[in-house]
Amino acid sequence: MIGQGGFGYVYKGVFPNGKEVAVKTLKAGSGQGEREFQAEIEIISRVHHRHLVSLVGYCIAGGQRMLVYEFIPNNTLEYHLHGKDLPTMDWPTRMRIAIGAAKGLAYLHEKHPGHPRIIHRDIKAANVLIDSSFEAKVADFGLAKLTTDNNTHVSTRVMGTFGYLAPEYASSGKLTEKSDVFSFGVMLLEIITGKRPVDLSGAMDDSLVDWVSIMHSCLYFRVDFPLIYA
Repeated sequence: MIGQGGFGYVYKGVFPNGKEVAVKTLKAGSGQGEREFQAEIEIISRVHHRHLVSLVGYCIAGGQRMLVYEFIPNNTLEYHLHGKDLPTMDWPTRMRIAIGAAKGLAYLHEKHPGHPRIIHRDIKAANVLIDSSFEAKVADFGLAKLTTDNNTHVSTRVMGTFGYLAPEYASSGKLTEKSDVFSFGVMLLEIITGKRPVDLSGAMDDSLVDWVSIMHSCLYFRVDFPLIYA
């Protein structure tokens, strides 16, 4: 087992030809998980981009639900930013990850032949996987929504992760691509500063967005890796 969440568990698997995959299994009887399972199949099967995780296949057998993805070997961006006893990522690596994630998100927001635009709805460091070359791949499309050019927004139940949610979406439930852009902006601040969006330890009273706003008013703040200032 290589991971788990509210949906179930993630296992590493190997095909007979040697191809490594990640297998996400759905907990039995999970209504929300069933909806996310169907959403992932519908959405991720439509998109193909070097900075988006690829769906290899899926399985529906009785009460069992499984999603099979390409295996990304180097954990998540969250792990590399906040994991204990890890070397600090240098600035070029952070830049490469940020740019790759931005390209993947931009691809989702563009309209392509055969599929409408897609709003991810849960952009965060834990949903950006890192490959062996430290390139980013956006993952986890269980909350994603399809939208068309005719829609100014999608009205939906507010879902996502506290600390990354756009305030207008959190207050109104009206979802647009700008909601993803706000979440990406929070993640970008996280990449630059090395601080979590919300400090659960209590060491920082404000959210990361509020903290950066205060620091910006002072025109100077130091981030957590050597010789890089903003």
